[in-house]
Amino acid sequence: MTEAIIQIQNLEKRFRSKNTEVYALQGINLTIRKGDIFGIIGKSGAGKSTLVRCINMLERPTGGSVMFEGKERRMAKIEKCLAEYGLASLEDARDLCLSKGIDVDKIVKGVQPIAFENASWAYTLGSAVALKKGVSSAAEAAEAIGIGLQAFCIPGSVAENRKVGLGHGNLGAMLLRDETKCFAFLAGHESFAAAEGAIGIARTANKARKTPLRVILNGLGKDAAYIISRINGFTYVKTDFDFKTGELKVVEERAFSEGERAAVKCYGANDVLEGVAIMKHEGVEVSITGNSTNPTRFQHLVAGTYKKWAIENGKKYFSVASGGGTGRTLHPDNVAAGPASYGLTDSLGRVHGDAQFAGSSSVPAHVEMMGLIGMGNNPMVGATVACAVAAAQANA
Repeated sequence: MTEAIIQIQNLEKRFRSKNTEVYALQGINLTIRKGDIFGIIGKSGAGKSTLVRCINMLERPTGGSVMFEGKERRMAKIEKCLAEYGLASLEDARDLCLSKGIDVDKIVKGVQPIAFENASWAYTLGSAVALKKGVSSAAEAAEAIGIGLQAFCIPGSVAENRKVGLGHGNLGAMLLRDETKCFAFLAGHESFAAAEGAIGIARTANKARKTPLRVILNGLGKDAAYIISRINGFTYVKTDFDFKTGELKVVEERAFSEGERAAVKCYGANDVLEGVAIMKHEGVEVSITGNSTNPTRFQHLVAGTYKKWAIENGKKYFSVASGGGTGRTLHPDNVAAGPASYGLTDSLGRVHGDAQFAGSSSVPAHVEMMGLIGMGNNPMVGATVACAVAAAQANA
C-alpha cells in the first residue's frame, strides 16, 4: 500500500455568528495516498471549498486534524506558544482581544481584504501575546506580535528559516519608534500592496509616536504613481531629475484627499538614479522592496545604491527585502520569466537586505506557499503596526 500523503480525522469547521454556530463540516475522515486522484462533489453550500481550505490550512479547523505526510504542519508550534502565554486555544486568544476592544480580524481585513483566515488568527495570537505580556509601548507590542506570527511559520519552510514572523514584528517596532523618521515602500506601482500597507500605517502609527512618521511610495513610472495616488487619496509628488548635475526638483505636489491618506507621498521615477535621489530627498531610514520583475530593474537597484551612499555618508538606513523564494509564473509582468525573475529578486535581496522576508509583497497565496500566512508582506507591515497600536492602547 502506498504512503498516505494527506490524512483527515474527524474534521469539523464551525462558523460563529452573533447568536449561533453553524457547522460547515462535521465528522470528515479521509486518507489520500500517493498517486490518488480525488474529486469533491456536492451542492452549493455543502462545504466543498471549506474542506479544501482546511486541507491547505487557509482556514483553521475547529475540530479534528489534517496531517500532511504524517505531520500537523503548524499546530504544534501554535499550541506551544499558546501554552507559554497561558492561553487555552486560539479562540481563547480571540476572546481576550475582543474583551479588550480589539477586533483583530477587522483590522487585518481592513488592511488587505483578500487576506486569508490564517492571517487573522496569526495576528490574533500575536496581539494576545502582547496583551499577556502587558507591554506599555506600541513598539514593544509589535515585537510581541512577531512572536505570534513566528508561531504560524511552518517548520522547515523558507519563512521559518528566515524568521520572517519575528522580522515583521521587529520592522513594525522600528516604525513605531521615533528614531525612524521616514519609511519607504520601494513599490511596484502595478500592485496595490504598498498602498494597502501605507494606508494601514497612516491610520495608526502616529497615535503611538511623538513625531509623525513620514511614509512614501517610491516606484517606477510617473503616470503609475499618479494613478495610485488618485485611487488611494495619496499626495502625488512629481519630480524632475537632472542627470548632469544629479539635482532633484519637486515640480508639483497634489493631494487627492484630506487627512491621513494625504500624508502618504507617492513618487514616480523614470530611472534608478532618480529613485535614489528621491530616497536622499526624503531622508529614508527604513524601506521594504517588492519582489516581482519590477524590483530586478528598479527597486533592489535603488535600495542597493542608496545603501552604498548611506554607508559612505554615515546615514542610518535599514533595508528589508520583501521576499522571493520561488518562481511564480502567472504574474502579469512576467508570464514567461517568472522562475528566473523570482530567483534573481531573491538573490538581489540578499545583497542589500539587512533582513529578508519570504514570498510576495502582495499575493497572499504566495506568502502562504513560503510557509508564513496568507497575506502580502507589504500589507502585513500595516497590519502589524495597527494591531500593535491597538494592543498598547488596551494595556495603557
